[in-house]
Amino acid sequence: MVWLQAGRKLSFNLGDLFPNLSYPVIEKLDRSLLDSLFEAQRKSPPDRMGDNATKDFILRHVFGIAAELIANEVELLRALLRLHYGKTQLPPVLAQRLIQSLQLAPRPSSHAPDFKTWPLSEIVPDNEAFFGFLQERWPLFLSRLGSAYQVREDSPDKSAGQPIWTSRSDAQGGRTRDGEHQYGLKYPGPDRLPFDHQDIKVYIDNLFLEGKLTPVEAKDIEVDAGSWVRSGIATFGVDDDALRISRLFGLVEKELPTAEARYSDWTALALKWAELSALVHCGNSTEHQTRLREIGDALNTTFAGWLADHYASLINLPPTNPAMLHQVPRRLARDIEDQGRGIRGEGRVGVALIVVDGLALDQWVTIRLSLQKQDANLVMRESATFAWIPTLTCVSRQSIFSGKPPLYFPSSINSTNSEEKLWKQFWEGHGLSRLDVAYQRGLGDGNAAGVLDSAIHPGKTKVVGLVVDKVDKIMHGMQLGSAGMHNQIKQWCQGGFLAELVGQLLEYGYEVWLTADHGNIQCEGKGCPSEGVIAETRGERVRVYPTPELRAQVAGAFPFAHEWQPVGLPADYFPLLTSGRDAFVKVSETIVGHGGVAIEEVIVPLVKFERRTG
Repeated sequence: MVWLQAGRKLSFNLGDLFPNLSYPVIEKLDRSLLDSLFEAQRKSPPDRMGDNATKDFILRHVFGIAAELIANEVELLRALLRLHYGKTQLPPVLAQRLIQSLQLAPRPSSHAPDFKTWPLSEIVPDNEAFFGFLQERWPLFLSRLGSAYQVREDSPDKSAGQPIWTSRSDAQGGRTRDGEHQYGLKYPGPDRLPFDHQDIKVYIDNLFLEGKLTPVEAKDIEVDAGSWVRSGIATFGVDDDALRISRLFGLVEKELPTAEARYSDWTALALKWAELSALVHCGNSTEHQTRLREIGDALNTTFAGWLADHYASLINLPPTNPAMLHQVPRRLARDIEDQGRGIRGEGRVGVALIVVDGLALDQWVTIRLSLQKQDANLVMRESATFAWIPTLTCVSRQSIFSGKPPLYFPSSINSTNSEEKLWKQFWEGHGLSRLDVAYQRGLGDGNAAGVLDSAIHPGKTKVVGLVVDKVDKIMHGMQLGSAGMHNQIKQWCQGGFLAELVGQLLEYGYEVWLTADHGNIQCEGKGCPSEGVIAETRGERVRVYPTPELRAQVAGAFPFAHEWQPVGLPADYFPLLTSGRDAFVKVSETIVGHGGVAIEEVIVPLVKFERRTG
């Protein structure tokens, strides 16, 4: 007997959910902010509000910024640090309101500084500009502790386009003996910032640890190894790396997300974990490697549990800040539309997406350092996003080029041969001709400019999709584990292909992005199923079966594997994943593989490149 129950259709709009807030303001917010705003509205019910009052309410209750209460430079700097350190992108409509409030609103104290001299229009909405503003002023702070500094124009740029500061014994407080400024600051505003204030220094210490700020040389300043200032002073020795690794371990352990964390908490942690992992894998300390593995195992146990409960909720999030790879093309499509309307990207001719097959987030750190040395004017806006599970090229990379979850391409789920067709279909759906769209794969060696000349027509080609598979080839031939991966990736980068590729695309006028279809992890064999042809995919970290019954049959014989629910996958696609660092290979054999749910495989880099001007 079948029981039927009458249902009713429910519908909601933003006006119903936020009746006392301005609808034109609410509709411009990223949907990921609405949960926090709804909770704020519940706790502090607002009266009927206009546009500006709504913006102020959101700034105060969602972002924790009350512009009218910022009375001095310490409070302003603390507010900006909280904003940018948290990787929370302030929507343009709110950034404009905050800038206006800071510049025009009367301060509570008659002795408060005039914030009109601060470059607020640059450092409020832009993380990179804010960190550049801090980077320029760090040596001026150090000059109060010891010797003075000035820009050394002929030095190799260790700070990726920021000025290089060196000791100058005949200068005091940033001025030469004749009183002329020698700093060459790009950003206007106060020369000195209160870095040593108790509310500020904890942020600054972490920014250096995480690689967002670059330490500078300070040969004449002596500080204790445990001092917070130490992380911002470079001596380029083994002790520096060891100290930074030790402090990053502490930072990561302190900030490990819980089972109820938001996806943004995991991406923020993954960026820190990548910085730490890159340092450890490039070092020679067995102690550090052991500790990294132990923390990583605990981290991935929690992460796997979180994915089981929350992964499905990521699929339909808005693409403004892509939470998953299939949302990346939709973000690029918005950028194309904005270029057409003249909203942003003045002078841009289109967008280019570079997909580095198999690039883990920690390996991106190694690539970033190499790119900084090769091109000092390259700006890299780093973020991270979730790959598709199972983390296989045919699943996750196709989701990038199709702009859709894998359930929409069941006929090609086991191959990558349809990528070009899917890529062009996506852009046709956004109003472009197939002739406006280029796709090229199998890249990584040779002359990058020559590759582009054969693939695109600058001025005509509006969208470019490029697959660099060099890292994936390194991975599948790797016998020296994660350390070997970093070493070979570094050698490859020194060849200059990627730097030339990015530079040439920027030169042509494209908005350039880089991501990866999945990462990778060093793992050990626990045994390989002898299943004949019943598995449609036989990977090192995942097996895929056409029915749940066949999957369960194999799972029973391999207790280290678990059945992954087919979230967003075709109806006849049932993955069996290994746990932790285990792999479906010969017992005790060490490999670098992918396909599973480790954070190193799932959370991948998403980077926007720009050229620094001025």
